[in-house]
Amino acid sequence: MKKVSLLFLLMAASSNVMSAPAELRLGIDPTFPPFESKNPQGQIVGFDADLGRAICEKMQVKCVFVENTFDGLIPALKAKKFDAILSSLSINDERRKSIDFSTALFTTPVYLITHKNSGLTATAESLKGKRIGVQQGSVFETYANQYWRDKGVDVVSYASPDQVYADLALGRLDATLDDAASATASFLDKPQGADFQLNGKEVYDKTLFGKGTGLGLRKGDDQLKASVDQAIAEIKSDGTFSKLNKQYFTFNVSPRS
Repeated sequence: MKKVSLLFLLMAASSNVMSAPAELRLGIDPTFPPFESKNPQGQIVGFDADLGRAICEKMQVKCVFVENTFDGLIPALKAKKFDAILSSLSINDERRKSIDFSTALFTTPVYLITHKNSGLTATAESLKGKRIGVQQGSVFETYANQYWRDKGVDVVSYASPDQVYADLALGRLDATLDDAASATASFLDKPQGADFQLNGKEVYDKTLFGKGTGLGLRKGDDQLKASVDQAIAEIKSDGTFSKLNKQYFTFNVSPRS
């Protein structure tokens, strides 16, 4: 009788394990509002986060956010600390050398952010001798290093956008390069950003910025990529993406064709 009871318990435990909801662990750096940040209760919120939850719902898996610094997201993904990156990660050829991407989720314009009376423009000639702050590991850092650093611009990398904007407000930086939506939410709409602006025209580079953002995936995770891509297609076709777009932005953030 005891053997039968033990067998029953083992079978029940096995059944519970099999019925437990699958998880999708998403690596995220919650320092980039309105895309990913923490509310006063410590919950991860934002456009990216809500997209991630919608994707998980379509995949019928539990969504688990794993916090990580932005510049460490790709190494952590490759070390299998989570299943995918969901953190406004721009799709570009350099990153494709080490990871795969889902289909594009969204794209937003990039601008130089300066004091309203700076007289600066987003050119190497104008920025020569100036200190430009960028987030470490971002496409903004890549752009500044590629086009400005060798022409006399002092490109200064920071661990988070908050640190960049703190130094910009204090006058330790002359400008920063950032996503317009994030710059507005993180800085320009706040009292410390009242004297600053999105400067001039959009800074556009098709190779770095033109492909939009997507979920970063390990090379070889083809089944997961297929499932994520299917979920992205579904949230775009059923109106979920459009609803979230309107909730967070006054302009269309669909990827450029």
